[in-house]
Amino acid sequence: MSKYFSTVIFVFALQLCLGCSSQRVEQREQLYAEIGGHEGLENLVDAFVQRIVKDKVILPYFAKSSVKHFKQGFINHLCGLVNGPCKYNGDSMIDIHTGMNINEGDFNRVVELLIQAMEDVGIPYSSQNRILAKLAVFRAEIIKI
Repeated sequence: MSKYFSTVIFVFALQLCLGCSSQRVEQREQLYAEIGGHEGLENLVDAFVQRIVKDKVILPYFAKSSVKHFKQGFINHLCGLVNGPCKYNGDSMIDIHTGMNINEGDFNRVVELLIQAMEDVGIPYSSQNRILAKLAVFRAEIIKI
């Protein structure tokens, strides 16, 4: 009887562990799904670029940038950050922003433009906050004054 009981306990524990593991994967991938997957990321980045183009303070920071290259890189970067199927293999934030002399006010303005773009494409506020939290870790690598 105890051998049977041990087997039942082992199988039950295994099922619990497998359930926890699949739940973690679902939670990790949830943000990517909430923003509409790859199409949602493309829409977000398109809206963000449209906001940048209209902003006279921020646009000069992108004067030497290839719009196509920026879009692809930012989509890929965001995709990885929101636990989508992408891995960002581009330059580091330090490499990208070195020499741009981005100040705190302009950094904050870009964040505002991103928030407005997220609102433009209908990303829920809770998802916006999670995206911003994932991007916030790069702040110190971007502001260099």
